[in-house]
Order: sequence, then C-alpha cells, then structure tokens
Amino acid sequence: MEKTFSMLDTGAKIIVCTKVRRFCSLYKPPACKVLNTYVCNMNKTVVITGATKGIGRALAFEFAAQKFDLAVCARSKSDLGNLRNEISLLYPGVNIMAQPCDVSKKDELQKFAEKINSQWQYIDVLINNAGIFLPGQVFNEKEGTLETLMETNLYSAYYLTRHLLPMMMERKSGHLFNMCSVASLQAYPNGGSYSISKFALLGLSKALREELKPYNIKVTAVLPGATLTNSWSGTDLPESRFMKATDVADAIWDVYNLSASTVVEEIILRPMQGDI
Repeated sequence: MEKTFSMLDTGAKIIVCTKVRRFCSLYKPPACKVLNTYVCNMNKTVVITGATKGIGRALAFEFAAQKFDLAVCARSKSDLGNLRNEISLLYPGVNIMAQPCDVSKKDELQKFAEKINSQWQYIDVLINNAGIFLPGQVFNEKEGTLETLMETNLYSAYYLTRHLLPMMMERKSGHLFNMCSVASLQAYPNGGSYSISKFALLGLSKALREELKPYNIKVTAVLPGATLTNSWSGTDLPESRFMKATDVADAIWDVYNLSASTVVEEIILRPMQGDI
C-alpha cells in the first residue's frame, strides 16, 4: 500500500511524511507525529554501531548503496561528519542519523537508542558491530581490561538490542547481526579477556536466536578472522594476508537477502591462508 502525504503547516508545528511503501503505524491515528518526533520515509532502515572505521564503515556504504536509511554511531564526531558527507554525496536519497556515542557507556548508548526510537517507526536491521581489541593474558593483563572489553564488546550489544528490539517484535520482522570473532570459537595466546568477551557475545547471539523465533526475527553471529582494519595498523604482514572489510560486509548483505524462511545462524570467515 502506498500513500503520499503533503507538508501541512499547522502554524506552530510542521507535519511531514513522504511516500511510505509498507503498512505501519503511520496509518493509525494520528496520521503521523510532528517533525521533531517521527519522520516517515520509504527506505528500509539499518542501525550500525562503530560505523566510521573498518567493517562498520564498509557496512554503512554497503547498506547505503542499497538505499537503506542509516542510524550510525561512533566515538568521533568528526569521523561521523565525514562519513555522513561521503555517503550523502554518493547516495543523496539516503537519510543518515549520526550520533557520537561511546558504546561502553550505558547512558550514551541509551541516548542513541532514544534518538532512534523517537525518529524511526521501524528497524529492519540492527548490526552490533562496535568492539575493541586489547592484547594480554588473563594472568598478567592490565587491571580493568576484562571490564573494558566486556562493556564495549558485550554489554553494548546487550543493551542496545534490549532498547531496539521492541520495534522489531511489534512488527514480527527484522534481522540482528552481532559482530563476534573466530576468537569466539577458539581462544589464542595473548587473547585473554578479548576472547572471553567474544565467547560471551556468541552466547548472547545463541540466546537471542532461540528467544526471537516466535517473532520471526533473524539472528546471525558474524565470526570474522583477521580483517585489515585499524586494529592491525603497523603490522609487517602484507595486505594479502588479511581479509577485506568489504568482503565481510558483502557476506552480511548476502545473508540478509535470503528468503524469510531461512536464517544463517553463524557466518565464519577466515583469510585464505588461515588465521594469523
């Protein structure tokens, strides 16, 4: 069903809607909320954390190329501005909601989620991509390493998912991707708390997969091996030894495009010559 609404000047407020290609709460009274609350549009939507670098950046461009509206966050306001400008130049029809956010901080994550909930009426895809790597061994790593990695790599995905899932559950539709790691499957020397946090994220993904079956929401854990991102800056290894961030983004896009009757529960990707 499609319906076109024009801009209505109500004096103090302006109500705006563009053409909507699906049935949603837009068609329930009131017809639409005011400009500073909801903007209804025809594009599908994706939320990506850690979207300005590496795999997150590749995902932002991948989904923008497919005419998805984006809600993205990262710690750097300037990096977010640059990302918005680059995508807007290439894909002018894509709306971009960019919010500076340190996902390890619960209050900042909540503000990001509140902004999404206030401006969007539905979410098609949520990609919990943000994460960090800190080397070390459990018995000698710096005090607080476990807490830092768990807050960034696990709790951020847990809390953002809890904030945004109701929008998917109401429509009984959506796809959730959690960026795990091959370290979620096999610990390795000097992986310490990083491996612990990634094992836990895979566990969260498995729990959500079971819980969300009745709501027809797909859950996919993404487990990439060594990918050429800023985490490997300064390495002496050749680029050919790493996967490309765009390859991971392409794999996620392909999995998203499967029919509604099929879900890929885990995507495992490794460099051609194996783990580093």
